[in-house]
Amino acid sequence: MWILLAMASALGLGVYDIFKKKSLTGNDVFMVLFCTTAVSTLLLSPYIVMDAMEETQSLGDSTRGLLLLMGKAVIVLSSWALGYAAIKHLPLTITGPINATRPLMVLVGALLIFGESLNLWQWGGIVLGVCSLLFISRLGRKEGFTHEHAKWLWCSMGAAVTGALSGLYDRHLMTMLNPLEVQSWYSLFQTIIMAVIVLAMYLTGHKPKGFRWVWTIPMISVCLTLADIAYFYSLSQPDAKIAVVSMMRRGSVIVSFLYGVIVLKEKNARMKALDLLLLLVGLILLAIGSQK
Repeated sequence: MWILLAMASALGLGVYDIFKKKSLTGNDVFMVLFCTTAVSTLLLSPYIVMDAMEETQSLGDSTRGLLLLMGKAVIVLSSWALGYAAIKHLPLTITGPINATRPLMVLVGALLIFGESLNLWQWGGIVLGVCSLLFISRLGRKEGFTHEHAKWLWCSMGAAVTGALSGLYDRHLMTMLNPLEVQSWYSLFQTIIMAVIVLAMYLTGHKPKGFRWVWTIPMISVCLTLADIAYFYSLSQPDAKIAVVSMMRRGSVIVSFLYGVIVLKEKNARMKALDLLLLLVGLILLAIGSQK
């Protein structure tokens, strides 16, 4: 069951990336991020209200639980801010494969933090993942990326790293809280943090420029909310493995990659497809190794 939920989450994330790309075209990153977090919180508000009224012992009376979820909100917002900036300025066929390296980082994190050991299959997957990243950097130079573009590549990589940290953190949270509890409350904290940031921007004279409301903005929230529900419930299963779930979710890159090639007509499609194939083989090796 947890594998099917992880697959459903991957599909939702793929469509989510497409809506992000459309929403960020000519739009301010922080305003789009604020709107999407606010809509996500609105979608989850019935559960937040019920949970607050019931004053559940697991969260309602736990300062530690609230602080943990606040930490989750900060980590995710950091990843999103970097990822939104990158996806606004880079092709989907570049940001997608970089984002798909998260499972490699999750696996390494599990090795270092939880003391897990790697087998030959997993080492093979990591090697292919590193080769994929090096290949992406060469593609960037081939497409004429300047030093100005380089910072967006670093943003994309930073988003992948913080996203991997979030995945490891999620596994810890699932041992104490239920899936909807985590998703709804950290979404609320994200909205509060983004509201403070946007207000501070206005008060300091850094008013967001070029923002316009488009129908794809709420669709970001819908797709992400559904994808995260499937993800958290998958992760909450006793036999679920964070490394495998993380790998399967990164299958979302196939959806965004095909959109970038077919609809957006992004260049160097064949070379990027080779890179994607290299990465997918690495993820398959990791999946095989994680089952042994």
